[in-house]
Amino acid sequence: MGQETTLSVLDLGRHLLGFYDGRIPGVRCYSNEPNWLDDGGFALGICSYAVIDGVSAIVYDTHLSSAHARDIRRELEARGIRDIRVVLSHWHLDHVAGNSVFADCEIIACAETARLLSENKSAIESGTCDGPPTISPLVMPTTTFEGEHELICGNVAIELKPLDIHSRDGVAMYLPIDGTLLAGDTLEDTVTYVVEPERLELHLRDLARMREWTFSRILPNHGSKERISGRGYDRGLIEATQNYVERLLRMRENEELASLSLSEFISAALEDGSATMFSPYEDVHRGNVAKVLAVRRAATV
Repeated sequence: MGQETTLSVLDLGRHLLGFYDGRIPGVRCYSNEPNWLDDGGFALGICSYAVIDGVSAIVYDTHLSSAHARDIRRELEARGIRDIRVVLSHWHLDHVAGNSVFADCEIIACAETARLLSENKSAIESGTCDGPPTISPLVMPTTTFEGEHELICGNVAIELKPLDIHSRDGVAMYLPIDGTLLAGDTLEDTVTYVVEPERLELHLRDLARMREWTFSRILPNHGSKERISGRGYDRGLIEATQNYVERLLRMRENEELASLSLSEFISAALEDGSATMFSPYEDVHRGNVAKVLAVRRAATV
């Protein structure tokens, strides 16, 4: 089968492109066997982004594979872009798999992302981190930062904002020119993917901080193609994520919540439209519940 793409290029504004793939019924990208690429990012739908101005671009995540990254670079160069830099939203495989295509470019990441990639590099390259496919070679960040960080793409200002949500090394990208907030994996539609269940209280802290920010729209990496290419998401997606995480934490005292279906668990968000039901997230939810309960039970031993 190989790493073929069905990538769509989304025009999201004068200075922003999206590169979306996945959420295609009956289609797999890499293999019919279980793997992180098909069963994770591709099944849930994934969008990387590029801020563009003149001959300059800053790519926000290098997508699911080198094939996806090549398509992204080909599209940028066809538009006359020659100065390309990369920003990584966090260290997870579906966001760094195409780094090798940008090996001749500056690759910018927060210091924690660089540390986690370095710590897991041999496992990622051998396919023992999250299983196949391997990412080999894994091209590492060339520039790191701590705290908030500012960049300029042509004449477009960019603010990088660290967040401990989903992964301790999350970095959102804010564009003051039109108020767009590129959220990486800090927010997802239908629900957040819990990777670090022991840090959920910290995730809630930073969700509350994000909720106070000023922005015009939110564009996550995992969400509805139609919503991303349309008006995007609003503050309701943050509130829906907060409510979901709070309910996960309440399972520590009320384990009956674990028996609810996903649609029952997030009924309020579905009713007000802040999240939409996408059936593959049922498995994500079941995994989230299992991880949270495992932490609870380990604490009582």
